[in-house]
Amino acid sequence: MSGRGTANGRAKVRPGRVSFVGSGPGERDLLTVRAVELLRSAEVVVTEVPEHADLVRQVLGLPAPVLDADGVPVPGDGPELVDGGFGTDGQPLTHAARAKVVVRHAKQGRRVVRLMAGDPFLFASGPEEAQACVKAGIGFEIVPGVSSATSVAAYAGIPLTTKKAREVAVLSCADLKIDWQPYAGDTTLVLLSAVACIGEVAQRLMAAGRSPQTPVAMTRVGTTTEQQTVVSTLATVAVDAEAAAMTPPAITVVGDVVDLRETLSWFETKPLFGWQVLVPRTKEQAGSLSAGLRSHGAVPVEVPTISVEPPRNPLQMDKAVRGLVEGRYEWIAFTSVNAVKAVREKFEEYGLDARAFSGLKIAAVGEKTAASLAEWGLRADLVPTGEQSARGLLEDWPEYDEVLDPINRVFLPRADIATETLVAGLVELGWEVDDVTAYRTVRATPPPAPVRDAIKSGKFDAVVFTSSSTVRNLVGIAGKPHAATVIAAIGPATAKTAEEHGLRVDVLAASPSAEELVEALADFGAARRLALLESGQAVTKPSQRRTTSRRKAGSK
Repeated sequence: MSGRGTANGRAKVRPGRVSFVGSGPGERDLLTVRAVELLRSAEVVVTEVPEHADLVRQVLGLPAPVLDADGVPVPGDGPELVDGGFGTDGQPLTHAARAKVVVRHAKQGRRVVRLMAGDPFLFASGPEEAQACVKAGIGFEIVPGVSSATSVAAYAGIPLTTKKAREVAVLSCADLKIDWQPYAGDTTLVLLSAVACIGEVAQRLMAAGRSPQTPVAMTRVGTTTEQQTVVSTLATVAVDAEAAAMTPPAITVVGDVVDLRETLSWFETKPLFGWQVLVPRTKEQAGSLSAGLRSHGAVPVEVPTISVEPPRNPLQMDKAVRGLVEGRYEWIAFTSVNAVKAVREKFEEYGLDARAFSGLKIAAVGEKTAASLAEWGLRADLVPTGEQSARGLLEDWPEYDEVLDPINRVFLPRADIATETLVAGLVELGWEVDDVTAYRTVRATPPPAPVRDAIKSGKFDAVVFTSSSTVRNLVGIAGKPHAATVIAAIGPATAKTAEEHGLRVDVLAASPSAEELVEALADFGAARRLALLESGQAVTKPSQRRTTSRRKAGSK
C-alpha cells in the first residue's frame, strides 16, 4: 500500500501552506511586492482588522461583496475571506483561537495568507501563530511588512535617527509596566498604544528626569489621507491631544527629532491632502485620473455618469469597416479612446487586425488617443500640434488635393452625441465624410443616495469634469454640486457647459488631458493653501467652508 493512502483507501490531504503577511501601516501602496503576489495566489485570507477585507479587494480588483437577504456576503471571485479578528459569536478571538483558524484551513490543503497589520513579528501575534503551524506540521513563511513604528513617523516628516540622535527605542504602552528611568536622557522614543494614557506617560517621563519642554508628536491613522498630527511637549501633550480629539490608532514620537517636522513635513502638506474629489466619468477611463489625484494627496471618488454602449444599429459601422478594408477611404479620424476601442472590437469581430490599415492615413485628436492606437500597433499620421480637440485637428488637417489625394473620403467613427465641428470643417476643406456612430454614450444610473447628498450638500471638495457630457450627466443623475465645491474643467468647451448649468469654473486645464487637469487642480490647491497660511488662517478643505448659496456662473 502506498504511504500516500489511508487505511480505507482514500488519499490523504496534503497540508497547505501558511504565509504570514504584513499589511503595513494602512496605505495600500506600502504593501510589499511579495505580499501582493501571495494575495493573488491565495485560496484563503485570514484578516486581522476590518479594513483588510477592502484592502484585499482593492489589490485583486474585486467588486464590493453582494449581500443576501440575511445580510451575509454571497461567495464570489477571489479568495475566501475569513475574519481573524472576531469569532462567529462576535467576540474578539484570542491568539490561540486565531491560530486554530489558520491551522484548520491549512490542514484542508489550501494556500492560506494570514494578513497581519504592520509586521507579523513586531508587536504582533505572528510568533505564536507560527509556532502553532510548527506543532501541526504545516509549512509557513514570513513576509515582513512596513511597520507603523517607523513608517508613520516618516509620513509625519519626523526622522527617528539623525547624526545627533543615534538611539531610538520602541515601547508598547498597552500596559504601563515600564521602567522609564532608562529613557530619561535624549533617546528618541516611539510609543505604541499611548493615546489613552499619554498624560500618565508624560508625567512618568518628566518624573524620571526628561525635560517638560521635550518635543512630542502624535500622529493618528498614519500613511492614510486621514492622517492627523499634533505637535506638543511633554508638559502639554495630554491637553493638546484631547483638544485635537486624537483617537487610536496613533503613533507617538518623543524627542528633539520632532522639531524637524517643521521643515520635513511632506505628506500632510500635499496640495490636495485629504480632499474628497468627485471623478464623474466612465469606470474604464477613471484610472489614470484617480491615480494622479492620489499622488497629490486627494481621495478620488469615482461616480460613473456615462456608460459606453454599442450603436443601436450596427449596420452603418459594418458597412464602413468593409469600406475601409476595400480601400474606400484616404483618412480615418479617431476623436477619442472610445472610438479606437469601438473600431478595434469590430475588427476583432471580423477577424481583422491592424494590417487592414495599410495605405490608410490615420488622424488622432490628441496624445491619449494616439497612445491607444499605438497599443494596437498603429501610428497616427496626424496629431494636433496645438489644441487637442476637433478644432485643433482641423487647423492641421490638409485640404483635399485632386492630384495628391487619390481618394477624397474620410471615415469618422465617433459617439452618437458628438458635435458637428469636425464634419463641417472637413467638408470645407474639400473632403467627403462618412460620419459613423461607432458607440453611444448613455447616462448611467444615479449614484447611491449618500453620494447624491454629498454632492449637493458640499461634502466633496472638488469635482473634475472631463467632458461636456460628464457635466450634463452628473447634474442630471445627481444634482448640481454645492457652491463651495471647486469646479475643474478639462477644456473650454467643458467649462462652457458647466457655466451653462450655473456652475462657476475655478480650474481650467492648460491643455485637454487628464494629467493637465490634475496638475491644474493641484496648483489651485497649493495656491489656496499658501494664501490661508499667509493670512494666518488654519489650512482647511473647501468642504469645511461650505456656504448655503448655490454657485452661479460669473458670481464673485
